[in-house]
Amino acid sequence: MSSVTRRIRAIRQPRGGYIHPSWFKVRSYDDNFILSECENIDTSIVGMVVDYLTRFIMGTRVEDAFKISCQGALIADGIKKGALNKAYKLLSGIKGIDDESIINACKLVTFDVWYRNPLDAVMVKGADEINPDENTINNIKAMVERSIVFWNKYGPIVKDGFSFEPDGYTDTVSSGDGDYLTADTIWDFKVSKYPLTSSHTLQLLMYWIMGQHSGQEVFKNISKLGIFNPRLNKMYRLSIGIVSKETIKIVERDIICY
Repeated sequence: MSSVTRRIRAIRQPRGGYIHPSWFKVRSYDDNFILSECENIDTSIVGMVVDYLTRFIMGTRVEDAFKISCQGALIADGIKKGALNKAYKLLSGIKGIDDESIINACKLVTFDVWYRNPLDAVMVKGADEINPDENTINNIKAMVERSIVFWNKYGPIVKDGFSFEPDGYTDTVSSGDGDYLTADTIWDFKVSKYPLTSSHTLQLLMYWIMGQHSGQEVFKNISKLGIFNPRLNKMYRLSIGIVSKETIKIVERDIICY
């Protein structure tokens, strides 16, 4: 049993990947803002904060936008008493994309690991150890603003923070949640400094396949895979029709294991 991302790390893709990144159409945007090269917290923390704050600003309740963080804090509270109270205090301090809200968000998302990978949770930095500096705060603010501009163009968002119940998971891939759905596209957010990789593209393909198996009506009309990277300010999109039926069957059978 593993998550989507852990399963991807455990398998070996063919040369170039099941979906070669070069197959995606790329569109770049320019807002004349140059992000700082220096951030003082981990990129994974920055990515979650940008994602969750974007959901919140776009209209999702703050409790729902940071749902995974709160679920993680509930698990952590069984080992570290007071974790849940701390998480809800941080949550109550998230009002927008002002500096204080961003600091609280950075601290709050440290609880995600307790939900996603509890075995590693005791090894990573907790809320008290995360203190984003001015460069990091400004970068997060700019990436959220870029994300809002992006959604105003490519939205509306049909669903965010989605999972694949009741039938999308298997004994091999038992967890994993996606970022956003629009009417015809399943979207993932990345804040990597590097170009698209075959791991990113396989993750999207797995999400699409799991959505088709899930039994949820919302996935029926999804015909495109998309990634937005607000750090690079680039959008990548691919029609699922370009992916061969053979490739889809291989990923279904050998990777997700239906």
